[in-house]
Amino acid sequence: MEPKEQGRSARKRQAIMAAATETFLAKGYSGTSMDDIAKRAAVSKQTVYKHFFDKDKLFTAIVLATTDQVDGMVHLAADIPTDAAGLEENLGALARRFITTLTQPQVLQLRRLVIANADAFPELGATWYEEGFERVLATLAATFQRLADHGLLTMDDPRMAADHFAGLLLWIPVNKAMFHGGPQHGQAELGHYAAAGVRTFLAAYR
Repeated sequence: MEPKEQGRSARKRQAIMAAATETFLAKGYSGTSMDDIAKRAAVSKQTVYKHFFDKDKLFTAIVLATTDQVDGMVHLAADIPTDAAGLEENLGALARRFITTLTQPQVLQLRRLVIANADAFPELGATWYEEGFERVLATLAATFQRLADHGLLTMDDPRMAADHFAGLLLWIPVNKAMFHGGPQHGQAELGHYAAAGVRTFLAAYR
């Protein structure tokens, strides 16, 4: 394939992915057709099938493409310095980024979409969790172990500590959003949850 053709093909693929993401999130899996996606992407249905064999594969592709969004949180979690005086501030910065990222409308919509189709696509749901949230938790656990090795934290189970940290931050805002159908909190309130979560975490683990 010539470079120009490769460029056109890549642009069409990107347009299809963007259109599929918007359509699946708006209409759900069962309510979305390949015709809908082709129309939104401004390509032919044959072009959609050329890039993605069927709706299942396209759905899988758009879900797994979102796992890259956690890369920033993974890097931030891995880079927490071993600074006793700045521990609460550093964890607070991580907590604010964590809670803000995971309560974004599109992230919440995608979470609902994956959960709603978990029975039909169990491996997809598991992979999305493992390559996304699970990767963040594993990085957090390694970071907490490093902080414990330097005497900043005390714990027997770093992975459990990572789960506790995430739970303290996300239990209230994510559960409210999941049941109410949209974000229920402004940035100030999310900041309050982040600060309260970090204080509670340090009361247990410092």
